[in-house]
Amino acid sequence: MATQPQQAASATRPLSRKTLFYYGLADMPIQMAGIPIAAFIPNYYGQDLGVSIGAVGTIWLLTRLFDAISDPAIGWLSDRTNTRWGRRRVWMVASVPLMMLSIYKLFMPDPVEVSAGYLLGWLVGLWVGWTMLFIPYYAWAAELSPDYNERTRITGWRSWIGMAANVISKLVPVVAIYCCAYGGTQETLFLVGTMTLILLPLTVGLTVAKVPEGRDYLPTRIPLIPGLKMMWKNAPFKRLVLAFFINQLGSSISTVLVVFFIREVLQEEARPIEFLLTYYLFNLSGIPLWIWFSGKVGKHRAWAIGLSLFATFQCGYLFLGPGDFVYMLPIGAITGFLGGAAWVLPNSMKADVIDVDTLNTGEDRAAWYFAVWSFTTKVGQSIGPGIALPLLAIMGYDPSVNPEPTEAGLLGIKLLYVFGPAIGFWLAAIIAWGHPLTQEKHQEIRSKLEALRAR
Repeated sequence: MATQPQQAASATRPLSRKTLFYYGLADMPIQMAGIPIAAFIPNYYGQDLGVSIGAVGTIWLLTRLFDAISDPAIGWLSDRTNTRWGRRRVWMVASVPLMMLSIYKLFMPDPVEVSAGYLLGWLVGLWVGWTMLFIPYYAWAAELSPDYNERTRITGWRSWIGMAANVISKLVPVVAIYCCAYGGTQETLFLVGTMTLILLPLTVGLTVAKVPEGRDYLPTRIPLIPGLKMMWKNAPFKRLVLAFFINQLGSSISTVLVVFFIREVLQEEARPIEFLLTYYLFNLSGIPLWIWFSGKVGKHRAWAIGLSLFATFQCGYLFLGPGDFVYMLPIGAITGFLGGAAWVLPNSMKADVIDVDTLNTGEDRAAWYFAVWSFTTKVGQSIGPGIALPLLAIMGYDPSVNPEPTEAGLLGIKLLYVFGPAIGFWLAAIIAWGHPLTQEKHQEIRSKLEALRAR
């Protein structure tokens, strides 16, 4: 591990591909575990382990109440951390044991131990560890380069590597199904959980050992509450975080219901992982194009275009029923490709709006912003299941009460799966289109910041 903070690349010297590769490695376990947690865990605990659907949705909401405290606190502490290894690495390393234990307990539970309290407790443990890793890690990206387009390159590499891990985590269970007749929700969680447990210490270790600390930063002195009030005055950040919140809300409804849609509406018990593999394979392939396209039209407009097209094609699932899984795959391929925009561009825009705050406050508070961003993301990702799953129970779909779904329950799955994300993406696209921080305006801010640092 490096013992002295090193200076990251300047706007005139792009980061090397080797540095970008090592930085992106830590995103592999985050993305490898993220989709199974959102898509398979609710279905597994609600349909196979006997926790009621309504309780699962409520638990997802309750865990986010804890995040309202933990996310800003960890972001604030990370910004104020000062060690010989820098201020980001120590948090990332400390997160690994807690995340590994929580993933093991959630992905490979003893059915005798499972209850609503079990799910709640280990989800809280997972999200605390996740926050300790995610916030310092993503804040680090904003500090590696001050350049508008270089930041897109940094987040693009990180997103591509993370998405590649996501694809691999879907490919292995598919191979297991067709080559070894080993498949199903429990088996998928076991395979993905095992891969994540192996990769987590390895990839985080390589990232903290090989990546420079970042540029010289302006020390943080503003107290927590006044700092949050100043953050709220950052107009570009407010618009960005609102658009992303609605984006995540719609996405979380789609993610939590995709397994229900395939298993119940299409009546394909073991094929959700095939759809997810297709979706994320095309998602991965779309990332380079969206990076290129954003350089032509601007990050905010490229993101808005991707969202609006995604929402339109999402409506194609309305016409599918039992036996139509083969027709779901091309829709998933198209929406996966379009979803590459939302995967990489908002994170790059987030680094840009932090510069507005740095200019206004005279301090580098990247982790604060990433903490608020993380909390907003988690709230959006939990409100979706918190709304969708209880609604399904009200509409007559709750396997813990009635193993056979009703017609109303199946219709509820389809309507929520289609219109939940579609409406959210259309609204987010409208908000994102008017984002005020263009490349030209960002360059003006960067020039002022460089003058400030030169004093």
